[in-house]
Amino acid sequence: MGKPYLGLVALFWVVSSLLCFITSPSASAADIHGGEQPLAKIAIHKTVLALRDSASIFASPSLLGKTDEDTEWITVELVNKDPAEDDWVGVFSPAKFNDSLCYPTLEDSYEESPYICTAPIKYKYANDSNPYYTSTGKTSLTFQLINQRSDFSFALFSGGLSNPKLVAVSNTIVFANPKAPVFPRLAQGKAWDEMTVTWTSGYNIDEAYPFVEWGWKGHAAMRSPAGTLTFNRGSLCGPPARTVGWRHPGYIHTSFLKNLWPNTLYQYRVGHLLEDGSYVWSKTYYFRASPYPGQESLQRVIIFGDMGKAERDGSNEYANYQPGSLNTTDQLIRDLPNIDIVFLIGDLPYANGYISQWDQFTAQVAAITSTKAFMIASGNHERDWLNSGSFFNVQDSGGECGVPAETYYYVPAENRAKFWYQTDYGMFRFCIIDSEHDWREGSEQYQFIEKCLASVDRKHQPWLIFAAHRVLGYSSNDWYAKEGSFEEPEGRAHLQKLWQKYKVDIAFFGHVHNYERTCPIYQNQCVKDGKSHYSGVVNGTIHVIVGGGGSHLSQFTPTNTFWSLYKDYDWGFVKLTAFNRSSLLFEYKKSRDGEVYDSFTISRDYRDVLACVHDGCEFTTLAS
Repeated sequence: MGKPYLGLVALFWVVSSLLCFITSPSASAADIHGGEQPLAKIAIHKTVLALRDSASIFASPSLLGKTDEDTEWITVELVNKDPAEDDWVGVFSPAKFNDSLCYPTLEDSYEESPYICTAPIKYKYANDSNPYYTSTGKTSLTFQLINQRSDFSFALFSGGLSNPKLVAVSNTIVFANPKAPVFPRLAQGKAWDEMTVTWTSGYNIDEAYPFVEWGWKGHAAMRSPAGTLTFNRGSLCGPPARTVGWRHPGYIHTSFLKNLWPNTLYQYRVGHLLEDGSYVWSKTYYFRASPYPGQESLQRVIIFGDMGKAERDGSNEYANYQPGSLNTTDQLIRDLPNIDIVFLIGDLPYANGYISQWDQFTAQVAAITSTKAFMIASGNHERDWLNSGSFFNVQDSGGECGVPAETYYYVPAENRAKFWYQTDYGMFRFCIIDSEHDWREGSEQYQFIEKCLASVDRKHQPWLIFAAHRVLGYSSNDWYAKEGSFEEPEGRAHLQKLWQKYKVDIAFFGHVHNYERTCPIYQNQCVKDGKSHYSGVVNGTIHVIVGGGGSHLSQFTPTNTFWSLYKDYDWGFVKLTAFNRSSLLFEYKKSRDGEVYDSFTISRDYRDVLACVHDGCEFTTLAS
């Protein structure tokens, strides 16, 4: 890197007149869920400007996405005549991380204003790929970048993560069209014959009109307009989301494709009509429309929670933060032809207030979300923040208070700030609740739960599924055991009578990062024998923990929990296969190899659902 550029950099980083600060996730998030957000380890506000001619850093290629790629690999070459073990390289976007990115708050927090007020989007230690870096002072690093609506630069720091000293800054690199539409996310709409398409771009509505061009494969296409949303710092609730973790999220567009024919294959691409009459297009994608509710056909569902994100270039992950997330991602991608719909029931990227990580997550799962309906639930790491209306008054969201999740992803809720909804897929009814809002009897959400469970026609949709992020049923997790509840307090006490009354087949939960399956159970009693097959009357609900989607694993209690039939301290997911209205296959697969490690089948007839069971009988009369 030439000296003139270094001079510009030094001039650019004048002392800011504004202040910002960095905040780590709450103790509960760090202690219970496996470490803090890797970006939170960087004390970026303590950076000291120490640019020197003896250090240089250069990134190539300088222009990315020449043929419309949304993801590219780049190489960073660095030279440092005074190398150290704790030197590290941060990736910044926008490339000029100046005082305009600071947030005016806590004006007396520091004796001097920080030089840098925004966290990098990822980082690596300088010796990551070359153990001889400290002796040679030279190394080469590779990074994977996604199109995130702005340019990029790379900064070399000494002093480790706790006391960073800015030594050198690279040239700027950029995608050919930084504003291009990327990473479509499909989700079912409020009607069975509706699919929504959500994507991210750099185009606001005053620059271009967003839309989806779609139709049957091989037939003439039609166009549907899209709405546009975004959010700003003021939409968020606290640090680091409002401060060092802030990055503009871009513009999130959602289009509603209606009157779909059941089981029909459609192709689509998202586009933007610019003011000059030209178009910007995404790639072409495909999806298959949902079956008609109650339709008898092969239907395959994936359910898991607590996925997290990881970087394929190895950056950010020195805390082993979400070590299994790429395994889960890759297994699902490999099995996509045998999957119809996916449910991720809370704790998506664990961004914890670092907004750039939401883009990274949408890129990680794009191969899945662009072709399968991807239905999410709200978790503590999406929603919870002090005095923000969340049921749990903790700081697990890093100040996000639900805003990124509710904007980046569509769910068919009446109010996306209240993240509960029902959705039908053929022979399945799913009641997805928001465990970060009050679920107790008498609450607004409790009324929704009962309506969702009561309104399904079980002769056509026999498979009734309940799902929430936190464990409202049964778990042998060690911290629940220490509390003596084996669940979130007031979970079963308020909900088990609904599960029993409406004969819920399976209740899924995340939050605990492992896999566990119970017997069919009601009021702490197993009501059916056996482990591999259940038939006849529905007189209890099977509870399943599927929180092993990728985040740091959770320990089981050594206490013997008689209702627990299978436990696995590993990453994995569940696949449900409905063959018809009388036969359901349940499979738990490990993410590491995709093999089945636990399974059972259910077989029954409609009369078994109607049958009277304890606390699950319809009223009768003696009149003839």
